[in-house]
Amino acid sequence: MMSSEKTPILKTTNLCKRFGGVLATDHVNLDVQAGQVHALIGPNGAGKTTLISQLSGLLKPDRGRIEFKSKNMTGKPAHKFSRAGLARSFQITSLFADMTLLQNVALAVQAQAGHSFRFWRDATSDRRLLDPAYEHLQTTGLVNSANKQVSEVSHGERRQLEIAMALATEPSLLLLDEPMAGMGPDESNMMVEILLKLSGKKTILLIEHDMDAVFALADCISVLVYGRIIATGSKQQIQSNPEVRAAYLGEEAR
Repeated sequence: MMSSEKTPILKTTNLCKRFGGVLATDHVNLDVQAGQVHALIGPNGAGKTTLISQLSGLLKPDRGRIEFKSKNMTGKPAHKFSRAGLARSFQITSLFADMTLLQNVALAVQAQAGHSFRFWRDATSDRRLLDPAYEHLQTTGLVNSANKQVSEVSHGERRQLEIAMALATEPSLLLLDEPMAGMGPDESNMMVEILLKLSGKKTILLIEHDMDAVFALADCISVLVYGRIIATGSKQQIQSNPEVRAAYLGEEAR
């Protein structure tokens, strides 16, 4: 349950971004509470990509404020958000295709640990990197594929690997950008199971079109339409909100 007494881990106040005559984010006020899965949904063109690009430092807002862990992060670059503890996964994965899954995660562990390792060699041999990497592969259901090259595994497994690499950076907040994109039903179900295991352990801001997944995972849901959040609440509140049904859920049902 949300509590107004808690300071949110991520907070935006009147966040705006304009492209020409289009107000892509329109005075967005968003609070993400620590330990929750907070889903952000909305139809195509709602402004979700613009919003999350601002939340991860890839896009500078025109006005408004972003606070992460009570610090003003407005306009700071992506590496500052990453250093502060925000890990973002992308709709298109960026992985080392000619390396194994284990080596990919080991490199992410190394990046978090700093520069006291010898890069490529240690990613294949140093137990200080490989042991935590195995743990993250276990969490994401990939331990049996640890020694396969990325080029050998399925699209769904690559998305799972992306989650493992994000976890390896020990983030305070996981920003997951459509983790089920391009997946079949079995792969989507596997991803839901993985994220359910993380629920309560990690704070997650989930951007997702798969409404079954959203309703299975989210503690709180915000609905973005034409750059403005029109509703925030529980699954039951969002499902029964007539404005939301007209703007989004009804569209999905057609």
